[in-house]
Amino acid sequence: MEISHRGQTVQASPIRKLKPYADKALARGIRVYFLNIGDPDIPTPVPILDEVRRYNDKILGYGPAQGFLELRQAIAGYFKGYGIDLDSENVIITVGGSEAILLAFATVADCGDEIIIPEPFYTNYNGYASLANVKITPLTLRPEDGYRLPSREEIEAKITPRTKAILLCSPNNPTGTVYSPEELERVVSICLKHDLFLIGDEVYKEFVYDGLKHKSILEFGDARDRVIVVDSISKRFSCCGARIGAAITRNEAVYQAMLRFAQARLCPPSIEQKAALAAYKMGLGYFEPVRQEYQRRRDVLHAGLTSIPGVVVRKPQGAFYMTVKLPIKDAERFVVWMLNDFSLDGKTVMVAPGQGFYSTPGKGLDEIRMAYVLNEEDIKTALVVFKAGLEKYRATVER
Repeated sequence: MEISHRGQTVQASPIRKLKPYADKALARGIRVYFLNIGDPDIPTPVPILDEVRRYNDKILGYGPAQGFLELRQAIAGYFKGYGIDLDSENVIITVGGSEAILLAFATVADCGDEIIIPEPFYTNYNGYASLANVKITPLTLRPEDGYRLPSREEIEAKITPRTKAILLCSPNNPTGTVYSPEELERVVSICLKHDLFLIGDEVYKEFVYDGLKHKSILEFGDARDRVIVVDSISKRFSCCGARIGAAITRNEAVYQAMLRFAQARLCPPSIEQKAALAAYKMGLGYFEPVRQEYQRRRDVLHAGLTSIPGVVVRKPQGAFYMTVKLPIKDAERFVVWMLNDFSLDGKTVMVAPGQGFYSTPGKGLDEIRMAYVLNEEDIKTALVVFKAGLEKYRATVER
């Protein structure tokens, strides 16, 4: 017997697949600085945890497939705080932003259809494309251009009769690029011209630095019927384990299709929805000190990396990731070596190999993604360890 082709070919997560090596390092007594995964150390807000502690219903029953009305209203109200007009019937609560991606893929594309995504991109798009049996058409971006979107002509050259959508992630994971209003308008006009859906992964919308502002694709009124936004509380409120996200659309046919898919999995988690509601009740004022904290961490990590000979990195404008080009041939081999064979004063660093953030074969072999989700002192220590490891690896392994 053979398992499905999808099961055989689905990509292992570059963020998680090397975790067993980290576990072995921890078992040896090595301290591992985890810069591989976007799991922030910023404390989850007290109102969220208090709401979980207060839960005392005698039965933990099913909720609505589309999520609790009060939470959907709260999310719509959150967007209205940014001048974006939504109501509860535009919001479906999902099992994290990940399920929102899957619902969007399954709704806009049939088996074998294509979705254009700029690469490098969030690696789990590959996994959900496999689940939905759709094809990702990569639009390769260049670090020397700051991972900006290319010309209209380059984007349109990727469109085929099977193209159904373009997906944009801004602020971007893994590059930290924030697309400008002009870039977004370029893609919106292409979607209008070629009758495509536009999917926006905007889960990092609160984390934009240096005075820049995030612009949502929900703000483009002429594209209101073709826009789907992926949202999540995971990064926004530092509660990745709660697994509460949302799929947002003003297109009634799209909404009803996603709802039917959602009904098949019954409902999103109930207790966590109540906790999410407590989060949204805190108001927009919660985010500014968190944004400032991430900007300081970004500056520390960027300054440290740029001081290492041969390392190429762009200062990100948003999210909390950097895509880093290293002076080595095989980043995954380096990551494994750091966990298996290297430590400095009992410490090592785990990062994510870059290849898994691409769809194009051979891309990202000498790149990594680093997440600045640790406090400044830990990042400074991790940089010392990382630099020493890179120097030793180059001298002893890739001589």
